[in-house]
Formats: sequence, structure tokens, C-alpha cells
Amino acid sequence: MSKEPNITKECVQTVIDKKFIRMFDLQYAEGKHYFDATRRDKEHLVAPMPESEFKAMLPDAVSCAVIIENKGQEPRLLLSYEFRYPVGRFLLGVPAGLLDPEDSDCENPVHTAAIRELQEETGIVFNPETDSIYTINPLLFSTPGMTDESNGLVCIVLRQDTTDKLDQSGALGQECFDGFALLTREDAKRILKSGLDDRGHFYSVYTWAALMYFATDMWKEL
Repeated sequence: MSKEPNITKECVQTVIDKKFIRMFDLQYAEGKHYFDATRRDKEHLVAPMPESEFKAMLPDAVSCAVIIENKGQEPRLLLSYEFRYPVGRFLLGVPAGLLDPEDSDCENPVHTAAIRELQEETGIVFNPETDSIYTINPLLFSTPGMTDESNGLVCIVLRQDTTDKLDQSGALGQECFDGFALLTREDAKRILKSGLDDRGHFYSVYTWAALMYFATDMWKEL
């Protein structure tokens, strides 16, 4: 078994430092380099974290499996088409967004961010009297061979009338949307089987996770 590389703060060198993206050279041994693309600043990188801090860390962002469940109607998975600049296309995706610094002061930072993103990206205000929210997975790494970026994955079940509430005008900054997709369980299974959305495009791993969670009825077990 190979010896685990020892990555300390002292061996991390800054390569790029921009507002939303940074790159660091993790010089884990003499003459050995590994590059980490990240949203985090140097003081909060994941690689040098002690084990106790690693196990207690918050994700950078949240991704939401949003399910509309109304009495007498077939449940639907609510997705949207958002322009993703690195791939230059509108991709089928889930409501998602970064945790704000002040979220860490809340009782459940990930749920706080999820409820905020739900309103911004769909126009729906979460109603705790009718709706429910719970954590599917507290933290998932996106592509740990390249980045320490992570997302918390939550499920939001809406039991309110959303007919006239869906709205994408709350998009902020560079966010750009092009409509919603309301999928039945069979729709979700079809998209999972083909690997493509209804526009013929590939989609993200978090969209896949939401589709799987919905199509396999796992959300009904919690």
C-alpha cells in the first residue's frame, strides 16, 4: 500500500486567484505537483484540513431535487434549463447555488441555501406548513480528481399549488435560464436510459442524482 501524500498549508502555492475560481499547486513532495481548481481561498482548502475539520466541513453549494406532490396528481420532478458557460449550452439541471457566508450561522446552512435558491430560480417560496425539506447527502465532491468543489444534496417536496408561481426572473448575476421541465417518473427513467435530456444534451451528475432519486421512488421512503 502506497504511503499517503502529506499535503500541508506550507506546501500550497497560489497559481490563480480570482473571485469565483482559484487554482493552487499542491506540492505534496519534493518535485511533485498536483493542481487543485477550487472556489475556496488558501486558508480554507480541503486538502490540508485536519481530519476533524474535514468531517465537519460545509459544502460549497447546494443542489436540490425538487418534487411537486399534489393530491390526486402524479408527482413531478421540477428541473430547469440553465446556461452553463464552460460547456456553452443550456443544460437540464436542478435548482442550485453557493452557500453564502452568513448561512453558516443558521441552524441548517444547507437547507437555508436550498430554500433561497428555490425562490431565486423557480419563484416558489418554501412553505414549512405544507412543504418539506430534508438532506439526501450532506456533502458530495463533484470531481475530486480536479477540484475540491462540493455540494450538499437535498430534497424539497412541494405540496402547494405551483401553477402560476414558476418564474425565472429572480436569476442573479450571470445566471441565465431558458424554461422549466416538469418530469413524470417515466420521463425521468427515459432520460436516465438515454443519457440525454429532451434537447439532446448531456447533463450534470447532480441532475443524474435527482433523476435517480425521483425515478426510484427513494424520496417516498423518507
